[in-house]
Amino acid sequence: MRMSDIIDKKKYDTELSFEEIQYVIHGYVNGTIPDYQVSAWLMTVYFNGMSEEEAFYLTKAMIESGDQLDLSAISKAKVDKHSTGGVGDKVSLIIAPIIACFDLAMAKMSGRGLGLTGGTIDKLESIPNINVEQPVDTFIDTVKSVGFALIGQTGNLVPADKKLYALRDVTGTVDSIPLIASSIVSKKIAAGNDIILLDVKFGQGAFMKDAESAKELAASMIGIGGRFNKKFAALITDMNQPLGSMVGNAFEVYESIEILKGRGDSHLRQICVDTVAYLLRLSEQFAELDEAIEQINKVIDDGSAYNKFAEYVQAFGGNLDVFEDENWVFSCTSKLEIKALCDGYIHQIDAETIGRAAMIAGAGREKKEDSIDHHAGIQFIKQYGDEVQEGDVVGYLYTNKSIASELIADLQQAVHIKPSAPADHKHIYSYME
Repeated sequence: MRMSDIIDKKKYDTELSFEEIQYVIHGYVNGTIPDYQVSAWLMTVYFNGMSEEEAFYLTKAMIESGDQLDLSAISKAKVDKHSTGGVGDKVSLIIAPIIACFDLAMAKMSGRGLGLTGGTIDKLESIPNINVEQPVDTFIDTVKSVGFALIGQTGNLVPADKKLYALRDVTGTVDSIPLIASSIVSKKIAAGNDIILLDVKFGQGAFMKDAESAKELAASMIGIGGRFNKKFAALITDMNQPLGSMVGNAFEVYESIEILKGRGDSHLRQICVDTVAYLLRLSEQFAELDEAIEQINKVIDDGSAYNKFAEYVQAFGGNLDVFEDENWVFSCTSKLEIKALCDGYIHQIDAETIGRAAMIAGAGREKKEDSIDHHAGIQFIKQYGDEVQEGDVVGYLYTNKSIASELIADLQQAVHIKPSAPADHKHIYSYME
C-alpha cells in the first residue's frame, strides 16, 4: 500500500477502505508518513468530503491509535455532554453536579481553551489549589463517590486527533464536517461513556455559522456514534451572543456557582436546566421533559447540586472559601467601562467580538503555549432585551494588561441597540436523535 495511491484515489472522489484509512492514520502517528502527504490527503477530504462509511472508518482508526478508558467500575449509566465550543460556555460546570443528583454518573475529560473558545479545565484552575490533572484511578473513584468528575485529558487517548488537528490548523482544513465529526466522536468513544448529548452551536461565536451546517455536523456525529452502539443525540443551539453575563475563567466559575446556589442569570439557568432535561430523557430517567425540569429545579433550589460541586472541588484539593469572596473574581488592576452608544433596546451582544476581546485582555490563548490570566474577563450588567440610554454602562472589561482604546470601541460596537424591543431569544433551535 502506498500513500500516493491513497491520495490519488481520494483526489478522484473514490471511497477509501478501512485498511487504507487505517494505513494513513497509523502511519502518520508512528511517523512513517510525512506531514506533506497527510496534508495533501486532508485537502482531498476537505474538497470531496467523506461517505458515512469512510467517516466511521476514520473515527475507528483514530480511536485505535491510542488507549480507551475503561469505566466499567462505575455501575451507573455514564453520560456526557459535549459542546462544539462557544463564548462564555460554562454549561458543563453547572450541569455535571446536577446530573450527579440523579441515578447517573458523569465522567468527563475536558480540554483547555484556544482562541475564542474557553476551556473547562482553565476555568476550574482559577479555583485556588484545585488539581484537575488526576490519575485515572482517582478520577473513577471520584465519579463513584461524588457522582461526577471533570479532569484534564489524560493518558494516550486518541493521539491521532492531536496530530491531525495541529496539521489541519495550519493547512486550512479545520472546517470539514467529516474531519470535525471524527475528531469529536473518536474522543467521546475513547472516553468510555454510554450516552452522549452533543451541543452543536451555530452563529457568530461558534465554528458553524448557520443552523443548517450545525444540523449537518450533528447528523454526521449521531450516525457515527450509532455505529459504535452508543446513544448519541444533539441539541442545535444559538451562539450569536455569549452564554450568561460573564466571560473569563474565574468569572465563569463564579457565575456557575451563582446558578448552583439558585441565583444568577435566569436565562443561563434555563439553558442548563433544559440541557439536563434532554440528557435525563435520553438516558430514560424521565419520559417527559416537563417532569425532568421540575425535578432539576428542585435539586438546584434545595442546594443539592451546589453541595455536589463543593464535594468535587474538595476532593481535588480546591479552596471553597473563595466562593464567598467576590474579591477572588474582581481582582484585576483595570476595570474599563463598556457604554451604550445610543438609546434603545439591546438586540445582540456579538459573541465573536466579546470572545476576541476577552482573549486579548488575557483570558484566552492565541497559541497553545500562551499563558492565561484567570482573572481577566468581561462582565455584562445589561443583557439581551434590556432598555438602555446613550452613555449607560452595559458592562466592564477587567484586565491586568494595558488595553488600547480601540478594543473598548470594538466592545461598544458589539452591543447592537435598536429602537424597539426584540422578540424573546430562542437558545435551543432543535433536538436530534
